[in-house]
Formats: sequence, structure tokens, C-alpha cells
Amino acid sequence: MLENKIEQKLKQEVERIGGKAYKLESQGNAGMPDRLVCLPQNRAVFVETKKPKGGRLSKIQRFRISELNGMGFDVRVINTYEQIQEFIAEVTDEI
Repeated sequence: MLENKIEQKLKQEVERIGGKAYKLESQGNAGMPDRLVCLPQNRAVFVETKKPKGGRLSKIQRFRISELNGMGFDVRVINTYEQIQEFIAEVTDEI
């Protein structure tokens, strides 16, 4: 399975619960997560998607995640459909 399939499924599931999963293309800021997930009740989560088998974070991606976490942002790495469902279940409990 390819990473883009995980990313598409995440987008679909987030939209199903009334949110948006914006594709991030941050020029000059390598390693930014793939999506900014905006949820009802003013909640936002950065999400990096990876393919299920062999998808690894690069050094710059680990740095960006650490940087964003250090500023208090919620950043997730999702690489399976099951993790998408767990994420959706978690965030819908909080809405």
C-alpha cells in the first residue's frame, strides 16, 4: 500500500466527522508534516502519513515533529487504516 492511500483515507475520515485535512506544502521548511487536520471545537493536529511497511521518518521530519511538539502542537504519525480509525475515535470523543 502506498502512502498516498493512507493520506486519502485520513482526509476522507476527517471530512466525514466535519473537519478538514489540509495538504501542507511549506516552501523552505523541509520536513513539515503532510496534513494540518482542523477539527470542530478549535482543535488542530499536524499529521505525517507514512506507508504501512517500511515508512520511516527522515532526520528532518523527526526534527520538525520535535520542534512543533516543543511549541505545544499535537503531531501524529499515521501509517495504517487502523491508526486512522483510532485517531478518529479519539478526536470524536473530545468533540
